[in-house]
Amino acid sequence: MIKAALPPRPLKPCSHKLPKEEWYAFKNWLFVWVLLANSGFMLMYFIGSPPRSGEILTFGAVGLLVRHRSYWTQLIAFLLVTVYSVLSFIAGLFNLAITSLAHSMVFVAELDIAQSVEYIVGGALLLGLFLTACLLFRKKTGFQDARLTVLAVLAVVGLATVDTYLGYGMRGHYERENVEGTPFESAMHHARIGLGSTPLERNLLVVMVESMGVPIYNPEMRDLLFARYDDQAVRTRFEVTTGTSTYFGSTTSGEVRELCGRWGDYYDLLDSSDPGCLPAMLASKGVSTTAYHSFDGEFFDRKKWYPNIGFQRSYFRDELIEGGAARCGGVFPGACDRDVPSQIAQRFKNGSEPEFVYWLTVNTHLPVPKGSNLEVEDCERISPRLAQDYPMICRQFAIWDSVDEALIEEITANDFPATDILIVGDHMPPYFDRRNRVQFAPDRVPWLLLQWRD
Repeated sequence: MIKAALPPRPLKPCSHKLPKEEWYAFKNWLFVWVLLANSGFMLMYFIGSPPRSGEILTFGAVGLLVRHRSYWTQLIAFLLVTVYSVLSFIAGLFNLAITSLAHSMVFVAELDIAQSVEYIVGGALLLGLFLTACLLFRKKTGFQDARLTVLAVLAVVGLATVDTYLGYGMRGHYERENVEGTPFESAMHHARIGLGSTPLERNLLVVMVESMGVPIYNPEMRDLLFARYDDQAVRTRFEVTTGTSTYFGSTTSGEVRELCGRWGDYYDLLDSSDPGCLPAMLASKGVSTTAYHSFDGEFFDRKKWYPNIGFQRSYFRDELIEGGAARCGGVFPGACDRDVPSQIAQRFKNGSEPEFVYWLTVNTHLPVPKGSNLEVEDCERISPRLAQDYPMICRQFAIWDSVDEALIEEITANDFPATDILIVGDHMPPYFDRRNRVQFAPDRVPWLLLQWRD
């Protein structure tokens, strides 16, 4: 019996094919939580930025957790992670612990953000990013299929891996925090002055210079850093020694390093004193101890913890301006650093016994703008080449030069009393862009000791 040939059966659609709605939701999720969330930071890859693999993974993890939630839940979660990512980025850029940065945000009104083009552009981009997210979260992002979840995880991990790879050569330039057991060193330690074991034989002045790092590539920068002190009037009166020292963290970590002889930060000094800090040891021996800072004393709670490390009196921005210093602008508007040495010198001249004075500058805090009474417009006087190739570095050198000039004028005066002077950087200059940032050692700060010739 011959069977009739049957027509072929039509093929059934593949049961593994994903519905269009799933792909649509997945693409929306990928665009918001991977591309949009990191787009502004990804633009920084071209000029350099702190590593952010942790923040990329956080965005992805939170996005997966809330993808089925309501519009407002997703939007608020996106905003919170964005704020965390921005704070972490700034903390990495300035070698700050994120807890320290978050604490200092209460003083943000003290800053003049309008002085920085970088901050204005960054703020505008963040606002645009959030408004875009407000629109995109109205679209569906709640995909269900497990295979798409795997793809989402791979996309997030892939971007985090790319971030790690692109920033590999710059790892030492960001987030410098010491690990337990790191051998301690400081400029005070190397210079072997002010050890606190005996009362001072003469005045001691310690000057911590904001963002003064060690130039490593450009020979002209190296020559310019302490060029003013290669002067006959200075070397006749002082023995001049220079060197470098390891640093960790931000400015407050640098202060604890030099003043307290240990790694750390100021948090544990807010509610308790440290008798092992140099000002405290000297004060216990009857030495007068005074701190100067060209910015607001509320910032980083210096008004609270300076007394806890032994400073009997402190003079901040307002007091220095009342004492005759001019106002200088910038993102951190304060007293003009170039006007402070005369006030310190007058204090030494009025004293009858050796004193300890500490001064923290502020005008070279990055970014350094033009104008604002900083007298940096003509930094060609420092170096025409730096003015052309590295204009902001040139502006920093111009301010350092004006401070050095003012200090040297005071310390070489005939009536300036016997004083040992230590000048030291707090941390490397935390430039936004890689080209400027790599001009300075990522782990060292310079120091210069002027030791009075008996």
